[in-house]
Amino acid sequence: MPREIRINAFDMNCVGHIQQGLWTHPRDQSSRYLDIHYWTDYAKRLEAGLFDGIFFADVVGVYDVLGGSPDAAVRGAVQVPVNDPTLLIPAMAAVTQHLGFGVTANLTYEAPFLFARRMSTLDHLTGGRIGWNIVTGYLDSAAHAAGLTGQTAHDDRYDLADEYMELVYQLWEGSWEDGAVLRDRPRGVYADPARVHRVHHAGKQYKLDAMHLSEPSPQRTPVLYQAGSSPRGSRFAATHAECVFLNGQSQPGVKKLVDSIRSQAVQQGRAASDIKVFLGATIVTGRTDADAHEKFAEYQRYASSEAALVHAAASMGIDFAKYDIDQPIETGNSQAIVSNVDAMTRAAGPQWTRRKLLEQMVMGSRQAPWVGSAKSVAQKLIAWSEQADVDGFNLARTVVPECFDDFIALVVPQLQERGAYKTGYAQGTLRRKFSGQDRLPASHPGARYRRTAALG
Repeated sequence: MPREIRINAFDMNCVGHIQQGLWTHPRDQSSRYLDIHYWTDYAKRLEAGLFDGIFFADVVGVYDVLGGSPDAAVRGAVQVPVNDPTLLIPAMAAVTQHLGFGVTANLTYEAPFLFARRMSTLDHLTGGRIGWNIVTGYLDSAAHAAGLTGQTAHDDRYDLADEYMELVYQLWEGSWEDGAVLRDRPRGVYADPARVHRVHHAGKQYKLDAMHLSEPSPQRTPVLYQAGSSPRGSRFAATHAECVFLNGQSQPGVKKLVDSIRSQAVQQGRAASDIKVFLGATIVTGRTDADAHEKFAEYQRYASSEAALVHAAASMGIDFAKYDIDQPIETGNSQAIVSNVDAMTRAAGPQWTRRKLLEQMVMGSRQAPWVGSAKSVAQKLIAWSEQADVDGFNLARTVVPECFDDFIALVVPQLQERGAYKTGYAQGTLRRKFSGQDRLPASHPGARYRRTAALG
């Protein structure tokens, strides 16, 4: 019996997300992203399909690496304009009961004290269904927008992130004791001040002397996602992450990375099962293989190779406009997404070119779609789950909402027939659905900041 596969929709509060150009398809509705009813309908569709959640990507800069200008990104709606994803979540939560919400927030530009309150607020309003995708950023344009001269070096950003996590753990886990909130109407005492504590932190990057402003939320610490797969990113994930988001390469390559992250987690005293791994995937499906390939050919007509290059250039930190079509690309010492550069080198060899990159962009991104009948897609998802030891998949949108409607109507029943997909939701918080408990496990480093009355 295969294990239960977890499924998230992967999207962004913008027009063009991963598969660039598909917003121009006549059936695509992503340009309705400014309409709150678009998002509430979206949430209801996903919950009807028993999706575990929606995973929101985000950036706080513009893609201006290709040609040294943002013009192509603006022209092609390459993740710009982009709005704040956190503001969508309460509305989507109000029309659902079980759907989880993983939201990306860049800690480099978020004041930890205020961010901790925002996550606690969202955890309260969703009834414990919030997760945080921890990112440190990779765009110089974001640094410039924040008044900085440029990005901090890749590995140094993770050093800052380690301290950031220590601080927010103290706020979420240690400021308010369990039982501090009394709600005692007769005595007029809402909370016991003796059980609410100031956090004193004086580190290399951050200083704080304050109590957390929010009372304890259902999960206290949101479910922690992380998408780093560079050596330093993997080490950070093994320490902090409960869910790791990987982008695909070969099955053996993914399995090696999954084994490495889980092995590092065990070395730090965590259980291998503490980490759930989600693989990014793009799916085009139909009732038959012929139906799926006909749809894929239709989608390809709307894909934009220029917009795909804009996204790739920013994520790799390389201006491809400086190179002729067959001129070897000099990767250098990228400070962007190091794992993306490494993945391209593995796929195309050390002397890869712009032509080789474009050959991979069959539908507006470097993420090659899985195209086939619902039966073949279900078999592929199960094979990846078993052979690469991944727990679930983040499904990037193509033409919305039909891409998710197709998956729900066609693929979900195939997975259910094979015992690989739930037939109903478990009760409880997002973390409880994933791991059987509402709070961080005792083996997680954040748990050491919990305070009890006995500790004072």
